[in-house]
Amino acid sequence: MSKSALILRHLAFEDLGSFAPVLEDEGYRLLLVEAGIGPLPDPLGADLVVVLGGPIGVNDGRSHPSMAAERDWLAPRLAARRPTLGICLGAQLIAAAAGARVAPMPGKEIGFAPLELTAAGRKGPLAALDGVPVLHWHGEAFETPVMAENLAATGAWASQAFALGRTVLGLQFHSEAGELPAFERWLIGHSVELTQAGIAPEDLRRAAQANGPALRVAGQAMLKAWLRELPA
Repeated sequence: MSKSALILRHLAFEDLGSFAPVLEDEGYRLLLVEAGIGPLPDPLGADLVVVLGGPIGVNDGRSHPSMAAERDWLAPRLAARRPTLGICLGAQLIAAAAGARVAPMPGKEIGFAPLELTAAGRKGPLAALDGVPVLHWHGEAFETPVMAENLAATGAWASQAFALGRTVLGLQFHSEAGELPAFERWLIGHSVELTQAGIAPEDLRRAAQANGPALRVAGQAMLKAWLRELPA
């Protein structure tokens, strides 16, 4: 009998990326929900929830009401410790639902760079990412929620990943994306943001060419390890 994975997507090209085949190989039936369109389903219904990234912010509830709705929708799922994975904006939403502060950073963190794993991070699934440059693409960041373990940092921000027990994982970075040619969609879709940040797309393209294949392998290994640690 297959398990269900509800995928909450905010932007078409910020999708599951290299995570999709891992979920399918692990027996999950993928159920795509487009954020902001129609009501959210039962927060406890799916075996797994994956909340993906996007260009809006947790604190943009006035202009984007779906942010507050998603945060509140996640709260009972976290309280029940149901398996939940958040990536970038998704991790920020989980952090906010858990009561942690999410706020703008002094500057955007965009590009490929390795993580500094904490002792807890080295002991868990994130060990697969040790020494591997991951894709960072965010201008806001979360503080580690109370009762959660901080798993990773960078020089730009001290909390880049957290875990609430074995069932809730928040990743500020992208380990599911960054490989060409799919990464070209990011460079096109976020072209205005890159221009405003003074970042040349050709530099990111070269970095993706250099780091994307290794990140795909490491990211898939990390996800597989986390999924296999989930309670039966």
